[in-house]
Amino acid sequence: MALATLSAGAAFNQNMTPETWTTMNKRILIILHQEHSSPGRVGQALVARGYELDVRRHALGEPLPVTFEAHDGAVIFGGPMSANDDLPFIRAETDWISGVALKSDKPFFGICLGGQMLARSLGARVYGREDKRAEIGYFPIRPTAAGKGLFDDPQYVYQWHVEGFDLPAGATLLAEGNDFPVQAMRYGDKAYGIQFHPELTTPMMMRWLEHAAHRLVLPGAQPAEQHFQGRAAYDQSLRGWLDRFLDHWLPEKQVSVSSDTALAAGGR
Repeated sequence: MALATLSAGAAFNQNMTPETWTTMNKRILIILHQEHSSPGRVGQALVARGYELDVRRHALGEPLPVTFEAHDGAVIFGGPMSANDDLPFIRAETDWISGVALKSDKPFFGICLGGQMLARSLGARVYGREDKRAEIGYFPIRPTAAGKGLFDDPQYVYQWHVEGFDLPAGATLLAEGNDFPVQAMRYGDKAYGIQFHPELTTPMMMRWLEHAAHRLVLPGAQPAEQHFQGRAAYDQSLRGWLDRFLDHWLPEKQVSVSSDTALAAGGR
């Protein structure tokens, strides 16, 4: 499968090489874990800030970069697998975080599974609750003193996970929840991990509810109608959180592009 690049001025380009990337605009590495996964609103927001997206599906055989010279940051997204799974791509991505991403001192952002792999790469535990309780749907989280500039109090966020992670040594807790205490963390100045899904678009939510409907019977999971009610009530504030976070994570402002171009990154 060819690598894909999404720019502010073009659709996915499968003919790019690392040599040509060095002469182009700033770019963010996007690591997805399934064939039809999308960076969603995170991708849209990055494109709107003038970044190109280098999309790689390492789980499907696309290589990880051996250095970070051609990238200005990285986002690792979620997936149905566990950070504890003994799978070659899980081990490789976890090692890549500590061996390449964090050593580069460039922005890193782990979402759900990506955040859990960040925690594991730093020596922390990733765990499921003994009572099998899940967080699936919209749930409130609370900022800590360190996270008050980023999060509302409470901040309702969209969750879809059955595992959480402990706070690694040396990391800063930014937001906490009831069922899984660590909801957002920072390691150093540029690496962040979260449990929730700010990338979610409405079509993505509908696909998840259809293809993973069997998970809605888990303890703590909200019924499908409650997901739609939560989206109507809380989606605007979660959009605001994503903008605040990206402005903080990537503080250098990029040239903005039209919303139509940004939507090429995946849905509404």
